[in-house]
Amino acid sequence: MSFLTAVLTEVEHIALPLPLVVYPLVAAVLFLALGVVLWSFRDVANRHSGKANAYAAAHGGHGGTSDTGGH
Repeated sequence: MSFLTAVLTEVEHIALPLPLVVYPLVAAVLFLALGVVLWSFRDVANRHSGKANAYAAAHGGHGGTSDTGGH
C-alpha cells in the first residue's frame, strides 16, 4: 500500500457548494469576458496615430512621418 492510497483513503469527502459542472463553466465565462475586454482594446494605438505623431513632432521626438502610428 503506497502513501498516496493511504492518504486518499483517510481523506473524508466534503460536499461542494455547486455541482461539479459549474466550475469549468464559471472559468469559461470569465475567460470569455477577459477575451472581450482584450478584444475591445485592439488597434488602440492606431486610432490615435495623428495625435501621437503631432506630440512627437512638437516635442522633438522621432515620428511625424510614420504612417503606422505606433507609440
